[in-house]
Amino acid sequence: MSLRRFIVPVSAFALQGCAGLQSALDPSGAEAERIGTLTWLLIIFSTAILVAVCVITAVALFGGERWRLSILLGYGFYLMAPGSTSARAEGGLRIEVVGERWWWRVTYVDESGRRIESANEIRLPVGRPVELELTSADVIHSLWVPRLAGKLDMIPGRTNVLTLEATEPGISRGQCAEYCGGPHAFMSFYVIAMPEDQFSSWLSGEAEDALAASRDQAAGQALFLSSGCVACHRVRGTDAQGTIGPDLTHVGSRHSLAAATLENDVAAFVRWIRDGQHVKPENLMPPFEIFTEDELRQLAAYLDQLR
Repeated sequence: MSLRRFIVPVSAFALQGCAGLQSALDPSGAEAERIGTLTWLLIIFSTAILVAVCVITAVALFGGERWRLSILLGYGFYLMAPGSTSARAEGGLRIEVVGERWWWRVTYVDESGRRIESANEIRLPVGRPVELELTSADVIHSLWVPRLAGKLDMIPGRTNVLTLEATEPGISRGQCAEYCGGPHAFMSFYVIAMPEDQFSSWLSGEAEDALAASRDQAAGQALFLSSGCVACHRVRGTDAQGTIGPDLTHVGSRHSLAAATLENDVAAFVRWIRDGQHVKPENLMPPFEIFTEDELRQLAAYLDQLR
C-alpha cells in the first residue's frame, strides 16, 4: 500500500509535462511548433533505429545460422556493390606489385603493354581507378594503404586485385599488414597521387633509361659496375642487369630508400650501403664494408643522380 501511495503522485507529476497548459507536445506558438516537429522527427527516427537494432540483435542471438549468414552476406553485397569502386577500362593502366622479402617490386603496364619497373613506391593519377595486381615471390605479405583502401593479402602463386582511386593529390603511406618475418615492420612504401598530366609526364620519364653519368659521377658508376652491385640490381642503359633486388634506374627520384625506411639523399645512400643491417636488421642486402669514405660518397652521389 505504501508503494502505491508513492507511485501514483510521482506518475501524475511526471505526466504534467505531456498534456495541458505545460505540454511541449501540444504547441500553440510558431517557435513551439517548429520544436514540436523536430521532436517528433527525432522520436520517429530514433524509434526506427531502435527497432532495427533490436531485430538484428534478435536474429544474431536467436536466429538460425542461415539467417545470420544471409543478413551478413546481404550487407556485404550492399557495401561491395558494382559501381562502389569503378573497374579500369579495358586496356587501361594497371600496376603489378610483388611482395618480396622485404621490399616491393612495382611494375607499371600501360595501355600499349609497355612494362616499366620500379620499386617501393606507387604513383597514381588522381581521379582514375587503377587496378593493382598483387602477388608474392616468397611468403604471404599484405598491402595496406589506410588512406586509400583496405588491406589485401599477397599470396605466392595467386593474384589478388585491388582497385585504388585517389580523389586528391597527395602522399599516403602504406605498410605490409601481414607478419612476414625478419624486418617486417620496415616493409613500407609510399603512394603518390598526381594530377593526370603530371602522372603521364612522370611515367614517360620513368620509362626512359638512366641518365648517362657525368664526368663527376663516372667514378661512382665505375664502383657500382665493378663491386658486385650488378649481380642484384638493374640500371637500364648500363651493364647492370640484375633482377634479384630493386630496379635502381631512377632510384634518386623516389620519395624514400629501403622501402620507406630512410629519406632519399646522398647521406641516406651512404648509410644504407655501409650500415644496412643496422638500419633494417635481417634484410637480404649484405653489408658493404669494402669501400673507403671517399668511395662511399662517390657511389652515393652516382645513385642519387639516377633520376
